[in-house]
Amino acid sequence: MSKFAIIKVFGVIIYKNMRTQIIKLDPQKIEKKKLAIVINFLKQGKVVLFPTDTVYGLLADATNKEAVEKIFKIKKRPKTKPISLFVKNIKMAKKFADIDRKQEKFLKFTWPGKITAVLKKKKTKEEIYGVKKDTIAIRIPNYKPLNYLLKKINFPLAQTSANISEKPASGNLKEILKQFKNKKIQPDLIINANSLPQNKASLIIDLTVTPPKILRG
Repeated sequence: MSKFAIIKVFGVIIYKNMRTQIIKLDPQKIEKKKLAIVINFLKQGKVVLFPTDTVYGLLADATNKEAVEKIFKIKKRPKTKPISLFVKNIKMAKKFADIDRKQEKFLKFTWPGKITAVLKKKKTKEEIYGVKKDTIAIRIPNYKPLNYLLKKINFPLAQTSANISEKPASGNLKEILKQFKNKKIQPDLIINANSLPQNKASLIIDLTVTPPKILRG
């Protein structure tokens, strides 16, 4: 992504090319003006490339079918491979998943953190897209700007690593942008928090079976 135009929105400097806007973010601070722009994008059904406590991820409103479908298109990910959710707290997790006392105790010890839990999915009036019919994978992250977003919005975030399917997830934004370079479908907004600490994607543990089973280490 070369040749940027520089614009200012609500006092925030944004770098913009033909299709995608990029905002520089300090991960050690809660930059409310910048995060307000992110929130606005998410509420409009846009897809945001955002840093997390593991790797850079693609985020969208999990209750918005078109937004979630766009994540799959950006990643070139088969719809047979579900994605997981970020939620703000255990209460929200319980809205979409059946969580018994034993599971809740484990999750309260684990979250916020780098463990995604697979749980039995509840039948709800509010449709959640990109997930399996009977199970749902959920996590509360541990990353200040992201946790701030989750507290300010009233919906779960569909989330998955920001990479083309079968290519590596990364905390290095330059590597990610190389993957997306010249692709027809792009994220609507990119948040640049520089390179993240060297991490891998979250551990996934299936709590629907006894004993629980690690699906991704």
